[in-house]
Amino acid sequence: MFSTLVILTALALCPGLLSAESLIKEADRKRAPDFELPDADGKITRFSDYQGNVVLVDFWATWCIPCKTEIPWFNEFEQKYKNQGFAVLGISRDEDGWTKVKPFIERMRMSYRILLGDARTAYKYGDVDALPVAFLVDRERRVAAIHLGLVSKKKVEEEIRTLLEAPAESK
Repeated sequence: MFSTLVILTALALCPGLLSAESLIKEADRKRAPDFELPDADGKITRFSDYQGNVVLVDFWATWCIPCKTEIPWFNEFEQKYKNQGFAVLGISRDEDGWTKVKPFIERMRMSYRILLGDARTAYKYGDVDALPVAFLVDRERRVAAIHLGLVSKKKVEEEIRTLLEAPAESK
């Protein structure tokens, strides 16, 4: 069951979400909310630090079964496309914090940056309370796709490649 607010926010951020097209039309994309969250080493990571990159922002938790399916894909995608300007930011929604998350990161061999989420960040992205929820953000920091629940690996990779191949907007 997905939060009504998450769905409504997803539709507000991305009016083309329910269309047959894979990615939201550029004209309809809304700016992804910024955040500042700690990583496993205590270093603060800001979403704005990734300006100019295609970023997959994934809200997940150690207890989430579909999340465990996606994690190896996200590891693969970041390794495969990082030199082209792609990054994955995993935002854990675990209430037990790093005591639960750090061993899970090691066990799952998560190679992308993991951040400890908070209620404020979850709220900015639509009061995220159902997992997984992934936001694919283009190089201009606009939400290009929102995936509620488990989506096919092939679809996500196609979207990543499309966004990486898109010409950067001139400033």
